[in-house]
Amino acid sequence: MKEIREDIGIEDLLNQSEALLTGHFILSSGLHSDRYVQCAKFLQYPEMADVAAKKLARMLADVKINVVIGGAFGGIVIAYELARVLHARGIFAERVDGVFQLRRGFEIRPDEKVLIAEDVITTGKSVREVMELVSSAGAEIVGVASLIDRNMPEPESLGIRAEWLHSVKANSYDPSECPLCREGKTPAVKPGSRGVSQK
Repeated sequence: MKEIREDIGIEDLLNQSEALLTGHFILSSGLHSDRYVQCAKFLQYPEMADVAAKKLARMLADVKINVVIGGAFGGIVIAYELARVLHARGIFAERVDGVFQLRRGFEIRPDEKVLIAEDVITTGKSVREVMELVSSAGAEIVGVASLIDRNMPEPESLGIRAEWLHSVKANSYDPSECPLCREGKTPAVKPGSRGVSQK
């Protein structure tokens, strides 16, 4: 892939990487939706990940950041890229029996300022879980940075600074009330990487 200009819009890059999907999808929350963002298709291109990380880093230039943490799996790549650009440590949390934990020798020290990284935020549930993990270490959470805000109803409810590069407006439906299911034209597919829990 040729070098990407840093002034290019993220939506253009999402379209180029075919990460913005339209159809009938089952979200990790169990809800159905007419749009889906497959950030893995975007992040498979290091040049695109680099541009995204630099854009997010500029939005966070006013804060000191020692550690960037992502949740496995969606947050791992963007957390690493952000940490690289910010000259910070990049780590990730993994679910053990359904609960985020630090493994592989990773640690967060009480005096550190921590940024949480995500690929997509929908309800904020995963972010809150990582926030609990960071808070339990006594560190300061400076905010959350994500590639995509997937129409999160109340970002301010997280109680921390939230920055993202692109908002995707999508309709979400309870499966029992899904008009796409009633139409029956397109079967529902589940492109995500997790079971039924909310991100």
